Amino acid sequence: LAIIKQAMEKLPAGNYKTPDNKVSLPDRETLHTSMEALIHHFKLVSEGISVPKGETYVPIEGARGEVGFYIVSDGTNVPYRVKLRAPSFMAIPGMCKMMEGCYIADVVGIIGSIDIVMGEVDR
Repeated sequence: LAIIKQAMEKLPAGNYKTPDNKVSLPDRETLHTSMEALIHHFKLVSEGISVPKGETYVPIEGARGEVGFYIVSDGTNVPYRVKLRAPSFMAIPGMCKMMEGCYIADVVGIIGSIDIVMGEVDR
């Protein structure tokens, strides 16, 4: 708890927004008063972000584990390939190992204890 308090004290006050205008929408106040901001907002929303050419894997922490995005880009605003790595899908091999030697009645309890969402698995 002390570490969390210390981290909160070191955070800067107010909102944080990246200074890169290619990936960040303009403020709502300037949107209504500046023609450049309005054009920038329209282009960013309609065309999207141009991802640099290449491939990358970006993991983020989700409610049930790591959610990963594998992106292959050709340098345009539409990626060549996007793959999603869902946490429930990655829990299936562990669940199979947990079920070895158990009774059929235990299967529901094992699935419930891992908190697998079958909609994530079957895609």
